[in-house]
Amino acid sequence: MNEIENFKKLINEREFYAAHEALEELWFPIRKSKSEYCLSLKGFINAAVSLELYKRKKIEQSRKIYLIYKKYVSEERISQTENYSEFMQLKLFIDMKFSEINMKIIN
Repeated sequence: MNEIENFKKLINEREFYAAHEALEELWFPIRKSKSEYCLSLKGFINAAVSLELYKRKKIEQSRKIYLIYKKYVSEERISQTENYSEFMQLKLFIDMKFSEINMKIIN
């Protein structure tokens, strides 16, 4: 299973911290590149962090990190990566997870 599939599996299992770690394996070695791919990964990692903070009832911190996710994961940004299709599916998946738990942070 690749890191992105593992990330989705862990998000579905509400193992948000572990999901963060799964994508960090991809992001960490390239973190200084500032490529659209790197920044998109950073955004998805922030989504997992936001969900973890929400799970821990740290609503304000979760909201701040959610806004970072939104900053880094846009269709415009991910369209500039070789992973457009996979990242769009991941963005839709994450946005659905935020909606499913009706997070107070997104309003």
